[in-house]
Amino acid sequence: MVLSSSWIPDDGLLPKWLLFVSVLSIFNTAQAYARPLALTRRVYNQAAHEVTPLTSRMFGCWTLVSAVVRLYAAYHIRNPVVFGLLAWTFGIAWVHYFTELFVFRSARLLGPALSPVIVATTSLVWMYSTADYYIGAKAFL
Repeated sequence: MVLSSSWIPDDGLLPKWLLFVSVLSIFNTAQAYARPLALTRRVYNQAAHEVTPLTSRMFGCWTLVSAVVRLYAAYHIRNPVVFGLLAWTFGIAWVHYFTELFVFRSARLLGPALSPVIVATTSLVWMYSTADYYIGAKAFL
């Protein structure tokens, strides 16, 4: 099956990035349910003993909610409310991983937890720098 152009969001690179991040998040959600301890224990490698199948599934639910918001935003990027909710998904993820890395120290800096920090930081900076283009304002929270 070939994806038609209607599957690919237009209006710049940010919506395409959001589609990409959403698809990856959906796969991450699937693994949180299929193999609940495998990846989650790798992410929180300094506190792997605290990761349970329940916490992994909860992590999977949060990831799926974020993926849905980001997927929706990929196709409705010019809606200021959607843009704001999108920013919150990245902001919450950034705070979570930042605190796990530097406050609670449940993850190592040079480990799998660094990827979500990079994605969240990149996305938030990108959103801030293009907010005028997409929603006509810098204040979107």
